[in-house]
Amino acid sequence: MRRKLKYFKSEPGDPAPVWIEVAHKIAFSEVDALAIAWHGHYPRFFELAHSALMRKVGLTYENYRKYDIGAPIVQCHADYYKPLLLDDDLTIRAELHWSDGARLNVAYVLNDSSGEICGSGYTVQMFFNAFSHEPYILVPPFVDEIFKKWQSGAFNE
Repeated sequence: MRRKLKYFKSEPGDPAPVWIEVAHKIAFSEVDALAIAWHGHYPRFFELAHSALMRKVGLTYENYRKYDIGAPIVQCHADYYKPLLLDDDLTIRAELHWSDGARLNVAYVLNDSSGEICGSGYTVQMFFNAFSHEPYILVPPFVDEIFKKWQSGAFNE
């Protein structure tokens, strides 16, 4: 059974996803005795691209601290298509998908050096006040400013 690569639906008028790609070589410490990347490392592979994507749009830990915002992951999902092997050159694509809610929807695709999809997945983060731990119902003002830039096309390639 093939998994779907479209994890998040978009509505007419939503801005296009903001995306980034990062390269990574599968290291010895990431494989099992058969030289296959351990499945538990896939969320870490996602995080490599996720961090670069968040820096691109300004949703950094520095800014989260500055505005007393937290954004923990509340969902993480991975689909596995083809094993990643020791020394494989991996490209990780992360795409931030639009949401009107106080959340971040990020989809990931892992490709080997031939361009074949080896895995995919997604994460969902929800915003909360870093001190009270109360969830935000509406997008926090700092994040709303970033979303307005996104809507105006500021992050288009």
